[in-house]
Amino acid sequence: MPLFPVCKSAGPNARCMEEEKMKLRIATAALMVAAMSLPAFAADEFYVVQDVKTKKCTVVDKKPTDASMTVVSPSGTIYKSRTEAESGMKTVKVCTSN
Repeated sequence: MPLFPVCKSAGPNARCMEEEKMKLRIATAALMVAAMSLPAFAADEFYVVQDVKTKKCTVVDKKPTDASMTVVSPSGTIYKSRTEAESGMKTVKVCTSN
């Protein structure tokens, strides 16, 4: 089954082939736009974490899943931007005492 319905005219002709090419170009362009905009929506959660060994605080865009990092923001706060998380890190007691 073709991606788009086949031209209604009988047999392949130049107009039918051009229509199919145009439909394919439009679909390709739409997929490219969607793929390019996806990273903009990817990282909208930021966490203030502390390395267990070094006690150094950093901002990460993924919640830590292993035991080497601990979320130290107040009540496990999830920040919406890196700048907001960096400002929040300045208020976390264990991060400012280093």
